[in-house]
Amino acid sequence: MALDSLFLDEQKARLLTQKTHLESELGRFAKPTGNKGDFETQMEDLGRGEDESALEVEDYVDNLGVESTLEKELVDTLDALGKLEKGTYGICEVTGQEIDIERLKAYPAARTAI
Repeated sequence: MALDSLFLDEQKARLLTQKTHLESELGRFAKPTGNKGDFETQMEDLGRGEDESALEVEDYVDNLGVESTLEKELVDTLDALGKLEKGTYGICEVTGQEIDIERLKAYPAARTAI
């Protein structure tokens, strides 16, 4: 079953919204590196005292994990937008079969069928 143009337009709008949201979230504590979907967590300068330095390191480590998760989602989202442009959206990267429409509704950036 081929995906109709209305569904594809809806998915594109959802993906663009998701892209904006992810970039905004990442921008709160990281800077883009120039590579597709790649950001670099910044260490906040809270002060020179021992307590401030410990808090800076703790926040930095916490943000690294969040950065990794958000970057993966952003790359998936950017790839899905690219597939929409190429006409290959909704095709499983493993099997080459169509991804179920319900899966795409639940996660528009899905790369594989379940």
